[in-house]
Amino acid sequence: MRPEQWKVLKAVAKGGAYDQTPVAAIVDSPWIPGYAGISHLEYFTNPEAWFHANLKVERDFPEIAMLPSWWVEYGMAIEPSALGNRIHFQKDRPPEQSPTLVRLSDVSAMKPVNCETDGLMPFALHLYRLHKQRILDEGYTIPMVAARGPLCLASFLRGVNQLMLDIVDDPEGAHALFRLTTQTVIGWLKAQAAAIGDCVEGILVLDDIVGFLSRKAYMEFGHPYLKQICEAFPGDWVKIYHNDANARPMLAELAETGFDVLNWSHRISVNEAREKTRGKMVLLGNVPPLDVGVRGTAEEVRAAAREVLGQSEGRGLILSMGGGVSMGTPAENMNALAEAARDWRK
Repeated sequence: MRPEQWKVLKAVAKGGAYDQTPVAAIVDSPWIPGYAGISHLEYFTNPEAWFHANLKVERDFPEIAMLPSWWVEYGMAIEPSALGNRIHFQKDRPPEQSPTLVRLSDVSAMKPVNCETDGLMPFALHLYRLHKQRILDEGYTIPMVAARGPLCLASFLRGVNQLMLDIVDDPEGAHALFRLTTQTVIGWLKAQAAAIGDCVEGILVLDDIVGFLSRKAYMEFGHPYLKQICEAFPGDWVKIYHNDANARPMLAELAETGFDVLNWSHRISVNEAREKTRGKMVLLGNVPPLDVGVRGTAEEVRAAAREVLGQSEGRGLILSMGGGVSMGTPAENMNALAEAARDWRK
């Protein structure tokens, strides 16, 4: 995104009044390579291909602030690769992975991650350092760093089903794992911020697994760790939380974590999300990313966006998809999102 877009997003995220509803989109490797006409393997392994694919996205959609902006990621593989997961790269889709933490008791023997040496982390940091000045010279900025959240990372290491069983059968072991993954998330966010430099003023944390918990389980196994992540960074930084699973049971509590902005599922209305968060979080959404964003027409995207804008009256809202931009989203539907916001302003 451009510095002026970040200025607007930061003001809105912190509760400031603004006469226009900004438009933003979480974009990453499931969508970008296909849109740019290259393979995923080329995107991940060729620094020039990565740079020009991201530059194309920025240039093609100048009215949309891309979040977190020039994101270096390998699908969801970076954080788990540093903790020992086996990563499986494919030519035309994001990498898959196999859990390797067979015994929960082995967590006590795992050493903290070194972001400069472990897994795919050093490759990502190198790419940021390689292209940072080039990105700035093109007139863009990298204002945020991103990471998968602590429960999401734990589910990669153990598998989702096993992790849910761990919480019930061995809560102390689960807490030990979440302490490790939370430490890893904080360290990874800080390492990226250090590599990029002073332009970083925000974090994006993505954790859908939180939405698999009851409210009671969330308060014990989710809330303290999300709050710890927020508290590890300056209070004036913008903090965005993504969860497009079922966040309904913990919407009221999410507002107390320290996150400023919530990107949530389109299955929960703007009105319900605002009521349950008590207006304490700015909402980033809420057009259905798959049924409308990918499968719908441009007019259907505009209609869905107008409905979101109408429900919110344009207040406390950053217009976006109810989740990340899904693989296969066409350009005309991205443009329709921006057009809806433009027309609403008029």
